[in-house]
Amino acid sequence: MDQKIESFIIIGATRKGETFRPSDWADRLCGIMATFGNDNRVKYSQFVRPGCSLTGQKTVIVDARLHQANPTAYQFVVDFARSNDLQVEPIDDDQI
Repeated sequence: MDQKIESFIIIGATRKGETFRPSDWADRLCGIMATFGNDNRVKYSQFVRPGCSLTGQKTVIVDARLHQANPTAYQFVVDFARSNDLQVEPIDDDQI
């Protein structure tokens, strides 16, 4: 089965509607690909960054270009969402 490569948002709730824990899951997931800038502050990847929904749920925004830059990292993020039964919504690249 071929996987469609697309940009998407991982929402901090399971498909059953339960809030995903721990509460800092989005920062942890994004931190895996973060770097430290010259000012010693965390700089999130342009391809994987934290966000929040209009209802205040934590989210992670995943840019499809991550697959070109690092297919293994893209698959890791996809597998993270899938294995934790998290809600995922595709987004258009112009929304990123």
